[in-house]
Amino acid sequence: MNDLERLRAIGDWLGTPWTPLQERLLLRYAEYLRDEGIKSGGLGPHEAPRMIDRHVGDSLVYLSAVGQDVSTLLDVGAGIGLPGIPIAIARPDLDVVLLDRSHRRCDLAGRATRILGVVNISVRQGDVNATKGSWDIVTFRASLGIEESAVVTRRLTRQDGIGVFGVSRLTEVPDLPEPPEGIEFDLRKEADEILDSPSWLLRMSHL
Repeated sequence: MNDLERLRAIGDWLGTPWTPLQERLLLRYAEYLRDEGIKSGGLGPHEAPRMIDRHVGDSLVYLSAVGQDVSTLLDVGAGIGLPGIPIAIARPDLDVVLLDRSHRRCDLAGRATRILGVVNISVRQGDVNATKGSWDIVTFRASLGIEESAVVTRRLTRQDGIGVFGVSRLTEVPDLPEPPEGIEFDLRKEADEILDSPSWLLRMSHL
């Protein structure tokens, strides 16, 4: 399948086929990652051929854990915008905050949002441990460890909010630590017939 066919397959799997505008934005963001994302070192030099499977598509899979009755999302350690930018394109009803400690990565994420014209994203530079606020969803992709992410979820989400952690893209069932007090873990294997390998997502919720 080409990039557009893969994106459409993911949309069909999620039950939310993309509009023509969403398709254009997702493909444009993939091109941005292939160009500036790799040149800047935000992604490895060999990632270009699998940008949809391993990055844009992998980010969209997070939507399988995001309900329709939510309005705010914090992407912790967002880097150059993964998974936050694809999520914001797919869910224009969400107010998405991209949080990263690096000024350089925040500049790259901000440039991507300006190029794409996505208005439901704000970029914030800072350390999550000093971040205050309350969100419906907090996402983590290669930013923190599982235990630390669970603690952040407990602190920065509402009582009915959740954290979504991308654990692994391997076929084997990943090992998990015990959840911290007040948090429940729910590990799910997603999109194993859509992407080039399954996506293991850990849903963290308040007890």
